[in-house]
Amino acid sequence: MDDDTAGTSPVRLEPWSEEDAGLLRALNAPELMEHLGGPETEEQLIGRHRRYVALSSDGTGAGRMFRIRLLPEDVVVGSIGFWAQTWDGEPVYETGWTVLPGFQGRGVATAATRAVAAEARAAGTRRHLHAFPSSDNTASNAVCRKAGFELLGERAFEYPPGRPMRCNDWRLDLRLDLD
Repeated sequence: MDDDTAGTSPVRLEPWSEEDAGLLRALNAPELMEHLGGPETEEQLIGRHRRYVALSSDGTGAGRMFRIRLLPEDVVVGSIGFWAQTWDGEPVYETGWTVLPGFQGRGVATAATRAVAAEARAAGTRRHLHAFPSSDNTASNAVCRKAGFELLGERAFEYPPGRPMRCNDWRLDLRLDLD
């Protein structure tokens, strides 16, 4: 779970826990949620936190959520995870991430995305990992490209449920070890 296989990653992924509710609230800032339909209510955050904790303790290969710890500063700077779903009739993993504003632009999201791909690969129950950033989210689309994902094209997507958006469908073949 920590660092990449070469031992040079600037991040370590740590399993999401009960203690991460405050992090989730910090990640719910309007500027971080602008491509995701805006900030969630307190009730929605509580539900999301419960799902993240449950997913991280599941152990069935359905996925995991993580807090991102920046090294060597040893500070928590965001979240990332992967979860099972079906996309175009194929069982896949989906991934998503958020990095706090003061730590963006430093390669944190790309390093965390590579690390979460290794976690998804190790879970071993899906062939592909997908990411669906908003088509106009330049930074997240750049993360996908830098992390080795293949752009499959623009798609209609609904997130949160009931809110249509345009996203890019990025796919990473988990059978390939990119390190």
